[in-house]
Amino acid sequence: MRVVVGMSGGVDSSVAAMLMKRAGHEVIGVFMKNWEEKDESGVCTSERDWADARAVCEHLDIPYYSVNFAQQYWDRVFTRFLEEYRRGRTPNPDVLCNREIKFDVFLNFAEQLGAEKLVTGHFANIDCVNGEYRLLRAADENKDQTYFLYMINQRALSKAMFPVGNLTKAQIRELARENGIPVSEKKDSTGVCFIGERNFREFLSHYLPAQPGDMVTLDGKKVGEHIGLMYYTLGQRRGLGIGGSGDGRRWFVIKKDLENNLLVVQQGEDSPLLYTHRAEGSELTWLAGHPPVPDGEPLECQVRLRHRQPLQRCILTLRDGVSHMDFPDAQRAVTPGQSAVFYQDRVCLGGAIVDRAGD
Repeated sequence: MRVVVGMSGGVDSSVAAMLMKRAGHEVIGVFMKNWEEKDESGVCTSERDWADARAVCEHLDIPYYSVNFAQQYWDRVFTRFLEEYRRGRTPNPDVLCNREIKFDVFLNFAEQLGAEKLVTGHFANIDCVNGEYRLLRAADENKDQTYFLYMINQRALSKAMFPVGNLTKAQIRELARENGIPVSEKKDSTGVCFIGERNFREFLSHYLPAQPGDMVTLDGKKVGEHIGLMYYTLGQRRGLGIGGSGDGRRWFVIKKDLENNLLVVQQGEDSPLLYTHRAEGSELTWLAGHPPVPDGEPLECQVRLRHRQPLQRCILTLRDGVSHMDFPDAQRAVTPGQSAVFYQDRVCLGGAIVDRAGD
């Protein structure tokens, strides 16, 4: 069949394309450009990735294209990212990018090229049971990316293919080396795609005006100054600039008071105020297209509150579009804006955006 492979310029998508061609499919490589800003050296990092993607496609002898979705990304992902930070929350733009861009705008483009499937290098798997497509965790648990994919729908799942989902990263690099793929040793990208290796605070300051304020303890004692609440997240200890004060233990962010522009901090990594047994979330998304249980009926499942976190026990109860999460094991620094993604064994059920944590 004809397939479009989303070529990022990295080794995962490159091996995915190679495996699809080896299986006898008609493969078309497409590079997505979602961001147009240059880095500090004046170079647009996407240009480097596009050059790598071209080199891989030429090596594999497959046709390739570049498409620019920067405007769609700005409208449907980046503006939401800024709004969340403006509200003092900690969003994950990669989750939204998968739903809004890769498995919507890009999927539509692939279908315009006559593709039956959209192939990516995600570490995930898909199966179909009784006509319902399911998203499954990858074989390599350390690389599993289902956390970022929980917002996509049944249509996207029916069209998606993840050829590297049953491989480890080591196996992927070995396949790339054995087959002479030019990016076999390329370093994995880190951080948010449009920020890359740049300083996050500096990047954000170009889009949101910072409002400095006081850094205080729970009893209101001022211990320093913050440079803007948007630059901090719950549980953070680095970059506070108040080391050595108090009783000598490390300081941690335990609360953001937006109304009074105060950053509340406390000493001690084991502070009970950093832990909770409960959380609530909204914006519920279910990969099956419907909730796993009726309202009010508790579901024993597992949850991830951040990428690469080991699966945590969770009792999930849904009520009027709100997910009520009870954690038998206390969870540290559950942060509004982050995604809570639910699982039953290998199956990813869906998720919610955390609104509040605590009783």
